[in-house]
Amino acid sequence: MLRHHDVLCVGLMSGTSVDAIDCALTRINQQGISLLATCEHPVPEATRQRITAISHPGDNEIERMGALDRELGELFAEATLGLLEQTGRQPDEITAIGSHGQTIRHLPPSVHIPSGHGFTLQIGDPNTIAERTGITTVADFRRRDIAAGGEGAPLAPAFHAAAFAKPGVRRVILNIGGIANATLLDGNGGVLGFDTGPGNTLLDHWICRHRGSAYDRDGQWAAEGEVNTDLLEGLLTHDYFSRQGPRSTGKEAFNLAWLDERLAQLDHLPAAQQVQSTLAEFTAATIAHGILQATCDIDAVYVCGGGARNTDLMRRLYRKLAPAKLDTTAALGMDPEWVEAAAFAWLAWRSLEGLSGNVPAVTGASREVILGAVYPGRQPSPG
Repeated sequence: MLRHHDVLCVGLMSGTSVDAIDCALTRINQQGISLLATCEHPVPEATRQRITAISHPGDNEIERMGALDRELGELFAEATLGLLEQTGRQPDEITAIGSHGQTIRHLPPSVHIPSGHGFTLQIGDPNTIAERTGITTVADFRRRDIAAGGEGAPLAPAFHAAAFAKPGVRRVILNIGGIANATLLDGNGGVLGFDTGPGNTLLDHWICRHRGSAYDRDGQWAAEGEVNTDLLEGLLTHDYFSRQGPRSTGKEAFNLAWLDERLAQLDHLPAAQQVQSTLAEFTAATIAHGILQATCDIDAVYVCGGGARNTDLMRRLYRKLAPAKLDTTAALGMDPEWVEAAAFAWLAWRSLEGLSGNVPAVTGASREVILGAVYPGRQPSPG
């Protein structure tokens, strides 16, 4: 058991946008978790394209997935070794790597598929990570929760509660990645959480299509446009927003093909910038709706993830969530860009401790379960 000692763990996260691998070195002890160092490891454009392609049904999927699984394992290992070199740490100083992997499908039990068996799938071979780095690697965090009847997501709320809960204070931790998820901390130990819907994914893909940019810096393009109310109303009819209780979603539900279908239903096609502005309003509206539907009684909302850098989106959220305070997790002592990577370092530590990592009230699982499979690092040489 490790819980009475300081341990160093690395968290690896690659999200829906696939812009880079977030790598965080953390210290974990009885007092909590702290960030020691971080780095962003680039994902080659050709690899990004292969990830995008394998994320949708196609030919020869098993062979393509197998090769990409190994390729990403190598990239995750490179990210870890780069961070260790940056910090002067040796592999034998690191207790574990927690690797989220790259999600290529998320079709949880709440999504009705022909087989009747919901599933989620993340790739980035943990065998390769453990062998390349020599460090024990914990991966495949989501599928055990699904096996216990849960959605497999969101998993961050358990970490948010450990890192950010404060007795007597009602706060929301809002992660805006490709998909946005909210954790509600009631100040009395209660934790709720759910995916609210799209975060950055539609915004990023739309601006990439029309301006060739990976993302809308500061939300400037959206801020200079006007909201198209007909399009906004059409987007809000998605059945995800009428669901209650534990729920999660992904790019399978919210993608450019779905957006194109909604645009085709309009009498007049909006200008590209109007669409971007409408998508920003849609993201803010669905986040606020999800939070306020769950509870109107909150003191503050703290944002993490890439969306925390989107000035326009933050401005829209400020208006919709008032009078609650809106800030980023930096105000709570953790850089918003690294919260998710830190979460998977913490989840790896929980796994090695034999402690559960899910919150059944969040995922809908029948019970608390230990998340992740453990891939041992290289054993020290004899003598």
